[in-house]
Amino acid sequence: MTVIDLNSDLGESFGPWRMGRDAEMLDIVSSANVACGFHAGDPSEMARTVALCRDKGVAVGAHPGFHDLEGFGRRRILGLTRGELTAMMLYQIGALDAIARAEGIRLSHVKPHGALNNMASEDRALADVLVAAIRLADPALPVLAIAATALEAAARADDGPAISEVFADRGYNDDGTLVARGTESAMIEDPEAAAENVLRMIGEQAVTSVNGVKVPVRPESVCVHGDGPAAVAMAAHIRTRLEAAGIVVAAPGRGG
Repeated sequence: MTVIDLNSDLGESFGPWRMGRDAEMLDIVSSANVACGFHAGDPSEMARTVALCRDKGVAVGAHPGFHDLEGFGRRRILGLTRGELTAMMLYQIGALDAIARAEGIRLSHVKPHGALNNMASEDRALADVLVAAIRLADPALPVLAIAATALEAAARADDGPAISEVFADRGYNDDGTLVARGTESAMIEDPEAAAENVLRMIGEQAVTSVNGVKVPVRPESVCVHGDGPAAVAMAAHIRTRLEAAGIVVAAPGRGG
């Protein structure tokens, strides 16, 4: 039996500004990466999202990013020291962990957000710092890392828990990193094309770059983005196709 996690980045509203259709997405996905207030979200939104996850049986992960509300955490911030990066991670993970405990649940994983995630996927030194910070927060927390990247290598180097992630709706470079947003081939917008992409990655145990290069991976979790106008429809179609192929959709540790 093949089991795959379906995750989405949620809890990204802030004050009166609304982002995504989280309640609907939580009827589809098995794991949620909840924004921790730095790139998006706020304390009330964090609590609301965690409570929704609890009620719908969806696993909750922390989604820490750069302190960049204006840029939605998608701008690269350079020059932070190891101490600053560590404190940044601990602050965000700790905040969401406290909210989750208050709601009677425990965090299931940590997934860096946006530019922080992309930079750590390319830079092993940065990846090592982020993984070390996550281990400080809780050695039992798996790192949800883009498969075949420096971040996954760092997460597996200390024999700590890690989850390999692939993206349903993103283009890949030849080295297994994601094509930068705003460039050609960065996004897959057709639900059927995204579903076929997911089934191919699982079946071939590889991602295919925009240049046709096969990068070996062992997918454990598939990310479907929650912030686009067609996000819910795409996620629903992908889940339908997965289940039609006999694949069980469940959070890591909950599928068997």
